[in-house]
Amino acid sequence: MTLCAYPELSAASEPGVSASSAENRNEWTARAGCVITADGSYAARLARDGDYWFPERWTLDGPEPYAVPLPGNQPEEPGTEVLPMADGRVLIHRVTDGRHTFSLLYPTGPGTGEVPLGAVECPAGTTELRLLPPAPGGSRAYALAVGRSSTAVWQVAGGAFGPEHLAEVPGRCSGGAWLGGEDRLLALDRELDGRTKAVVVDLGRGGEVSPLLQISEESDDRLLLADADSGLLLIRSDAPSPGQARLGWGVLGSMLPVRFPECLRLAAPGSPDGQGSGAGAPLTVTPFAIQPGQVLTPESCAVALRIDGPSGTWLGVWRPAERQVRQLRAPEGWLTGSGLWTKNGALHLPYATKAMPCGVARVVAPAGAGADAGSGNPGPANAGPANTLRENASPAVPAPAVTDPPESAPAHEARPSARPVPLQKAPFTGRMVASAFAGRRLAQASGTGTRPSGEVTAE
Repeated sequence: MTLCAYPELSAASEPGVSASSAENRNEWTARAGCVITADGSYAARLARDGDYWFPERWTLDGPEPYAVPLPGNQPEEPGTEVLPMADGRVLIHRVTDGRHTFSLLYPTGPGTGEVPLGAVECPAGTTELRLLPPAPGGSRAYALAVGRSSTAVWQVAGGAFGPEHLAEVPGRCSGGAWLGGEDRLLALDRELDGRTKAVVVDLGRGGEVSPLLQISEESDDRLLLADADSGLLLIRSDAPSPGQARLGWGVLGSMLPVRFPECLRLAAPGSPDGQGSGAGAPLTVTPFAIQPGQVLTPESCAVALRIDGPSGTWLGVWRPAERQVRQLRAPEGWLTGSGLWTKNGALHLPYATKAMPCGVARVVAPAGAGADAGSGNPGPANAGPANTLRENASPAVPAPAVTDPPESAPAHEARPSARPVPLQKAPFTGRMVASAFAGRRLAQASGTGTRPSGEVTAE
């Protein structure tokens, strides 16, 4: 299951972090309220009881979700990172005077067991070290150490002798998305020579670096999410609008161009057209989960969006084949920016309230454009037909409302090109990634993949 590209604390809950910083720094500061394993079995978060912070593990693959606190001998610092492993243990990353220590936590009756894994030394003020998203295999964990002119990739859990340095990438890297469904191909957004481009680090080839996104020489092209089943890529780039980053999508291994739908340019109430071209302030739209299992049909994948605006944070659901974003009210206590899709199109959203400290709300996405979703409570902006919300072992939560945006603005003309992107000049031809997606390219070449109106293509 595809989850948030880089899980961190909610911008809405972290002092001094604006919602727009996620767009400017590729979700580096838009942390999710919890981190979920790639297979959806476990989640982990840093919970709070008054001034006391402690790790908490959620089990999600049973008949009902339940939480297990994992407190240590003293409270954790508010910025402490946690990451769930596939075996149910929780990796914790602590920082003390430039020393980054890693341990695995597990419940032991009334207490918490801890297995120290080692430490990475980083001089204070020169290197920033953060955990990467959960790896597809679930038995290893990785981290990025961002220095002044290069970035190190570390394996911090699952090795034989503690933290292991795997690769050194020139430039300052952020983001992080796994490609191909294995713990091998890691996509990063690398800032080098004044531009940010997505690259792939092959951990199976000693950290060999290859370009992934290069929409134009002058653009900043970042990868936000990637789905291994369909090859769907969610991208943020200023290629179609220099100086203004836009959300777009492409397909790994495809010859089709990156597309930038107008419907993803949302604006706060007050915009005449609701698509960001009027007086209303633009909203920050961040994808955090892609529906898995849609092999050969990336256009049909449902994508969960976090929408941040002056009135708060709410949800959006969108498919590349559609020309609208269905906006939904988030459940009370939603662990902002976290969630996962099932293959049949149900979005599971973890939330915590005083009445229900461990709950999962279930939102069933409409089957496609024009689906009738019934009626419900007003949404965060304009009232519209409500989608279906079901809860798993949770109290009554107001049904989320959906806002159907107006028809998108007319599409800009795309420049003709004999070789469109998304993977312009990426050296994957004849290698494992190209082989993995060869069947999809053949299916697309047989006649699928027309560009709907209301989209801009970039080359």
